[in-house]
Amino acid sequence: MPSSPVETGNLVVYKQQPARVHAVEGDKLTLQLPDGGTKRVRPKDVLVLHPGPVADIRALDAGAGEMEEAWEALAGESLSLEDLAELAYGAFTPATAWSSWREVADGLLFEGEPDALVARERETVAAERERRETKAQAAAARKALLERLVAGAMAPGDEEDLAEVERLALGASRTSFILRELGREETPEEAHRLLLANGYWDELTNPHPVREGAPQASAEGEVPPLTEEARRDLTHLEAWAIDDAGNTDPDDALSLDGDRIWVHIADVAAVAPPDAPLDLEARERGATLYLPDGMRTMLPPPAVERLGLGLADTSPALSVGFRVAEDGGLTDIEVAPSWVRAARLSYQAAEERMAEEPFASLAEAAERFRQRRRADGAVEFQLPEVSVRLEDGEVVIRPIVELASRRLVTEAMIMAGHAVARFAQQEGLAIPFATQEAPQGKAEGEGLLRAYELRKLMRPSRVQLTPEPHSGLGLSAYAQATSPMRRYFDLVTHQQLRAHVGGGQPADQEALAQRVAGVGERVRRLRRAERLSNQHFKLVHLQRYGAWQGQGVVVERNGPKGRVLVPELALETSVTLPKTTEPGAVVTLQLLGVELPTLEPRFRAEEDEVAGLRSDLQAGA
Repeated sequence: MPSSPVETGNLVVYKQQPARVHAVEGDKLTLQLPDGGTKRVRPKDVLVLHPGPVADIRALDAGAGEMEEAWEALAGESLSLEDLAELAYGAFTPATAWSSWREVADGLLFEGEPDALVARERETVAAERERRETKAQAAAARKALLERLVAGAMAPGDEEDLAEVERLALGASRTSFILRELGREETPEEAHRLLLANGYWDELTNPHPVREGAPQASAEGEVPPLTEEARRDLTHLEAWAIDDAGNTDPDDALSLDGDRIWVHIADVAAVAPPDAPLDLEARERGATLYLPDGMRTMLPPPAVERLGLGLADTSPALSVGFRVAEDGGLTDIEVAPSWVRAARLSYQAAEERMAEEPFASLAEAAERFRQRRRADGAVEFQLPEVSVRLEDGEVVIRPIVELASRRLVTEAMIMAGHAVARFAQQEGLAIPFATQEAPQGKAEGEGLLRAYELRKLMRPSRVQLTPEPHSGLGLSAYAQATSPMRRYFDLVTHQQLRAHVGGGQPADQEALAQRVAGVGERVRRLRRAERLSNQHFKLVHLQRYGAWQGQGVVVERNGPKGRVLVPELALETSVTLPKTTEPGAVVTLQLLGVELPTLEPRFRAEEDEVAGLRSDLQAGA
């Protein structure tokens, strides 16, 4: 508020800046501002500092004066702005009035209005000075921190400050004060980049499971003992649990009983009935998480050790039996709790015995079933696959080789899933059925190019409680049922089957829907965490390799760039291509660099002219 009537030529304060009153027109003032502009305001919007006249509003700096001495002399006393200017500068002029007012506005030594100032008490000033010094030191320390981080030179003790950047990098927060102060985007990728640059994270730090809300450890909990119940004794049959070497959770095995095939599955539902502690734990997780640096199990390790097939002399199982007719259809389907005696076998070891029995007969039956599926529209294509593992700090990438033994097990598991779905249909049993709509369109080309196009055309599979065809498999009904230790939907299917064949009361469709609500989304996030983690460690491998060079197949072109598939790494990437390079061409790739935060490798591409190599790669060899 003005302390006296405002007149032309007065020096006033308007929005904490000096101004000269150029004209007074009724209830409005026209102000001349330091930048040369003018502004019409109300008298109550200004504070009069000096009556004027003001010659030049831009020349009002009177220097520091003897402000400290003036305060020392008057500490605790009252005075006016004119008194303060006289004491500090020896004169009351527009320049000394403005310079004195800036000191008042600072608030350290003086406070109040122009005609009613107070020199603050010594204790108050001392406390304020200490506060300001502390604040200045903190600002200097913060400035030094930011400078270190920009330079990638984190110092001991900076970890506490970078913790908030880490929270953003892990998806636990959406903001970061440090990134904001550095003028960078507040994104998980930018946070990751800063943490890497400063050594807070190293290249092996994989943020994707945490970002996707994946469990950070395997399940824990007590595993109850098996209850007494009638089980079919199938221990007289050879049962083979065939899996990758080093597998630690074997949950299925195959037997041949004359012309009858048995698929034995770990009987997890025997110790994890609906709403039991193990069931609730598995439901919350949705599936076992498989990462290059280890797995995080859906069930506590003791459950795997006790129920895994081939880990003990005899194992409890839920066995699915059926015959494969000459036309490839399944007949005489039955489901029974059982005892089995399983032997473990790696795919490679089984491959060497495929000409022996029972493997030869099992493979022949599986092939009849496969041909039936193909006749019914099954979509088959093969893209390169690799296993990515972190072993003793090294990223090891191994190709997953197509083997007859692997095809046998895959087909047997599909047969079991079809048999279970058919059984559930016949018995009016609600279970999680896996369904898939037919692909939209037709793939062109051949080899890897066709496989890539087919994958793009495939519709996502769905889990629902009513049966519908699974077009990708060429089946009228299908359910995933062979991995109850690793997938919750499989466990639910077993719970329903056990309740039915044991004379219990299976859940109806409504109750089952409530039980599995949300599981599908949790599983999708786990699978995304696995895909991103595999990509992360592939890029770590490339980054460590340095001058990596290899071949890729162009599977798509869009302007100057294209999608290139690198079979050796099962890696897809975007690359700038030579002008004449078309889809299907083989290119030689030279690694230029890796961007871990965005999971992007950078390659230079040149079209390859080696015909034999071109043929092998295009065919997916």
